[in-house]
Amino acid sequence: MPLPAYAELHCLSNFTFLRGASHPDELVARAVAQGYAALALTDECSLAGVVRGHLAAKAAGLKFIVGSEVVLADGLKLVLLACNRAGYGNLSALITLGRRRAGKGRYHLTRGDLDSLAPSGAVPDCLVLWVPPVEPLVADGHWLAERFPGRAWIAVELLAGPDDGAKLEALQALGAACGLPLAAAGDVHMHVRARRPVQDVLTALRLKTTVFAAGYALFPNGERHLRTRLRLSRLYPPALLAETLAIAGRYDFSLDELRYEYPQEVVPPGHTPTSWLREATEQGLVRRYPQGVPDKVRAGVEKELAFIASVKYEPFFLTVYDIVLFARSRGILCQGRGSAANSTVCYALGITEVDPMRAELLFERFLSKERDEPPDIDVDFEHERREEVIQYLYAKYGRERAALAATVICYRTKSALRDVGTALGFGEAELSALTRSLAWWDKREELPARLAAIGLRPESPRVARWLTLAEQLRGFPRHLSQHVGGFVISRGPLSRLVPIENAAMAERSVIQWDKDDLEALGLLKVDVLALGMLTVIRKALVLIAQRRGQPFTMSDIPEGDRATYAMLSRADSVGVFQVESRAQMSMLPRLKPRQFYDLVVQVAIVRPGPIQGDMVHPYLRRREGKEAVARISPAIDAVLQRTYGVPIFQEQVMQLAIV
Repeated sequence: MPLPAYAELHCLSNFTFLRGASHPDELVARAVAQGYAALALTDECSLAGVVRGHLAAKAAGLKFIVGSEVVLADGLKLVLLACNRAGYGNLSALITLGRRRAGKGRYHLTRGDLDSLAPSGAVPDCLVLWVPPVEPLVADGHWLAERFPGRAWIAVELLAGPDDGAKLEALQALGAACGLPLAAAGDVHMHVRARRPVQDVLTALRLKTTVFAAGYALFPNGERHLRTRLRLSRLYPPALLAETLAIAGRYDFSLDELRYEYPQEVVPPGHTPTSWLREATEQGLVRRYPQGVPDKVRAGVEKELAFIASVKYEPFFLTVYDIVLFARSRGILCQGRGSAANSTVCYALGITEVDPMRAELLFERFLSKERDEPPDIDVDFEHERREEVIQYLYAKYGRERAALAATVICYRTKSALRDVGTALGFGEAELSALTRSLAWWDKREELPARLAAIGLRPESPRVARWLTLAEQLRGFPRHLSQHVGGFVISRGPLSRLVPIENAAMAERSVIQWDKDDLEALGLLKVDVLALGMLTVIRKALVLIAQRRGQPFTMSDIPEGDRATYAMLSRADSVGVFQVESRAQMSMLPRLKPRQFYDLVVQVAIVRPGPIQGDMVHPYLRRREGKEAVARISPAIDAVLQRTYGVPIFQEQVMQLAIV
């Protein structure tokens, strides 16, 4: 007998913080392995994990449904499923409404909020599952049937309890009394049963207690996972399983349909984005090259403008240009950096002060069809005045159209050990002694030795469980924080594109997706960053101008000053941005930089990437370091060979890398 088809319609990921115990991609992979027809990700009043679930489902060929679980102020628990683009927009706006009403991490919704989204008295293009309490009210069922005619179901969640038979009969009677059909659902909190201990730890942390004192707040069993279809066929009547397919069949939406629309304010009347970007670029070229635009620069500009037009990124450049113009009008020092410096258009617009033609930089490192990535323009502003720029954006576009991207803060080794240890009842003295002794570069296999050093036996069952659960918790999202300055600005209400919630800082709004999720869907953000060194530079420029009795700007700073590079070669770089660390100061006398590109190479070598990628260890002994450096010396040697024209021996490379 063939197994019944099934679509899971009520599933929480670990983006329902301290409830869900599996990553979105783990849930998708498990649903595919079980042969599910579809999977709905329904995190509580959140769409924070849907992008990751969508990408995993798209790669696996699984139908992926976007939804959300909400508990109204009167206790009514609903699962809302968006079945098309309009429904997705309504769901996103509803989540925004609930989140913006409450403090960070909370939400507040009422039945009237559902009506306010649809004057006809229903949330159009959304399907609704009612998760009844132990003693449901028939009046609630009647209300749902009236508000969502033909679009509401009762979710029957049979979780191997002692009264599943009686529960099923009661829900069938409830459905008959209020005219609502029934559908199977799983109230999924984890992809496999083995994650139940992690889910217990999360529950204890949410309730600020220990696993041993949580009592009936913990789930009685591990049934809230993606169960096999054989198991489901033995629990649910066939009609309830078939109804899940009927509901999933009404879903006709993909996150790939989302289209970012740029604000119109950046284009003056009478212009298109293409014509205005060209005009602004031409004006900038006149300022940059008053004696005439060199042929090489002209060819580069034409190439860039043609490519930007082909991918329709003109509004993005104009949005950044508008922000830079505002900053300069207020005397706020700003500077574009990163791959944006490879663009002649950015140089002409004043976004960056680096002439890519003079520096022989490639535009393709910034934008290319082969890479198929959106442009990334990081603009640093004086840290003392960056808030003026942020408030300019909010004033111009409103908090309904402008918000900061989120940063997903995840558990790392220290935080995972501390939280799991707290949930398992370890004392503060033990937790502090262990976490204080850890450094970010420590290997996981070193943990047993650290535990033994504070008097705990790593082989004891309780300590072993601590380590196992902490390892499983590593990488789980803890909460959403605001990005350091990545703004998303839209033409219409941003809440219909992605939910918005209040940041911890007053007068700040944060969307529920981080920069990686935005990039995955091709949505652009504008980086408005703060840099303390720019404040120092501005004050220095003012001081020099006062001493000289005439204006002095960044463009007046002499290039290639020998005295400057002589100071750097002596490691006299305290307070110099990017080369003031002990590692950089140790390398400077060895490399003896003679030009700016020498510093570029040096900074690239010392940055923490090789260490974080296990290529080198910061405290390796000289003998131990040779083996590690041997893996990276060819790459470093090639860079230095191109820079200086002479080979660098492995021993010298080791001295550069291990500092």
